[in-house]
Amino acid sequence: MDLRADLDFARSLADTADAISLERFRAADLRVSRKADSTHVTDADQAVEGALRARITAERPDDAFLGEETTADSGAEAASEGHRQWVVDPIDGTANYLRGVPVWATLIALAVDGRPVLGVVSAPALGKRWWAAEGEGAHSLDGELHVSTVAELGEASLSYNSIQQWDDDDRLQPLIDLSRRVWRTRAYGDMWSYMMVAEGVLDVAGEPDLKPWDMAALVPIVEEAGGRFTSLDGDPGPWHGSALATNGLVHDAVVDVIRR
Repeated sequence: MDLRADLDFARSLADTADAISLERFRAADLRVSRKADSTHVTDADQAVEGALRARITAERPDDAFLGEETTADSGAEAASEGHRQWVVDPIDGTANYLRGVPVWATLIALAVDGRPVLGVVSAPALGKRWWAAEGEGAHSLDGELHVSTVAELGEASLSYNSIQQWDDDDRLQPLIDLSRRVWRTRAYGDMWSYMMVAEGVLDVAGEPDLKPWDMAALVPIVEEAGGRFTSLDGDPGPWHGSALATNGLVHDAVVDVIRR
């Protein structure tokens, strides 16, 4: 599968997204509302997704689209067999975005037969971008990405995102158990934790209660950097409601601790 043209397209979509999101970041007139699930949405989320969906419809008319803000259903299913599906989170980290915290990004993935084969994560407020395509390796603005070589939990650094999420998912005790087994714990949050796993500066990142658009772009980047990406229970892919990314060497040990 030659994905180079699709990767170029995805990176150009990220350019489009960055131009919109940066212009509205920390804007005094940023409009914020709540969705049916009580999560926040801004006019920037909606504008970014609208622009990307319009470009994908025009330039990849045979491809399906799954986005956080404009997909009518829950968006929890992959496209049917034989189909290509673009999966977009216009602003991952909306809570950060609306408070002026620079840790947020646009996530763009291409899934083929339900398998994410390409991902771009663009965080313009941080001046960072990461990308990967199956068989092409993982890269950032700083160069090629490789996961760490840490092989023991006792030497591993973990980012868990939010204690509240783990508590709400009835996984607080497993998280505490895991924190006692690893070297260091921090909650860097959102996409950044997973990109630091791909960069090799973290060894484990995970969280419950996620949607496919939160994860699809992360999968190829982590995996092409040499890591593993599953649900917290060890199921591969972004369709199981949670995420666990590691350098691969400690993956099974982490799953053993936190599996339901």
